[in-house]
Amino acid sequence: IKVNCAALSENILESELFGHVKGSYTGAEFDRIGRFEAAHKGSIFLDEIGDIPLSVQIKLLRVLEEKMIQRVGTNKSIPIDVRIITATNKNLEKLIEQGLFREDLFF
Repeated sequence: IKVNCAALSENILESELFGHVKGSYTGAEFDRIGRFEAAHKGSIFLDEIGDIPLSVQIKLLRVLEEKMIQRVGTNKSIPIDVRIITATNKNLEKLIEQGLFREDLFF
């Protein structure tokens, strides 16, 4: 599964990656699984990871550490088993220095 992180706004990116439950925001008329759930037992490619907002980086770090996701609008954790592949054309070390990319996510 491929996700172009630069092409999506922060809220849309979060919903695309983690899914959402009905009523979690205006226009969420039904439950929707995210790309991580869809990639369960497979791979997800996060293209342009250097463009991910800090708020989504925190959630991505949680996925890496706990192998769990939460859909937008719920606190129920869903276990996932995915291989995450990333790419970017940005200098992540510079972004870390500028406070725009989490150092712990970089490593």
